[in-house]
Amino acid sequence: MPELFSEEWIKGLMDQWNDEPELSDALAEIGFNSVIAYGFDGEDQPRAYLKVENGKATDAGAYSGQAVNWDLRASADQWLKWMDKPPGMMGLGMAYTSRKLKFKVGDYSAMVKDPRMAGPFIKSFSVMGRV
Repeated sequence: MPELFSEEWIKGLMDQWNDEPELSDALAEIGFNSVIAYGFDGEDQPRAYLKVENGKATDAGAYSGQAVNWDLRASADQWLKWMDKPPGMMGLGMAYTSRKLKFKVGDYSAMVKDPRMAGPFIKSFSVMGRV
């Protein structure tokens, strides 16, 4: 497995994202467009970004100051645990309330209240595990 959030890793996520209909097709149905950043808790800026246009990942790379709609942070150990065993809705809720998953940018509450976004968000963790 490439180093978590490295250029190679995020490009692999982009490919896996587009190959997963429960993620890319589901988000295309709602016209989802966002730039999602990923990184480690406690660091000043994220490590990598993924640009999503109409549900499909169209660009990815090392973060270098891009404006983001979502900035997700957790410890390296926590990311690896989720990639090995993706959380469900309850697990994500617990991770959020216990601050194991932090949204530096983005509205977790609004996302989980919309099943059209919550389902694909949960699916994204299993897709990460394929990289």
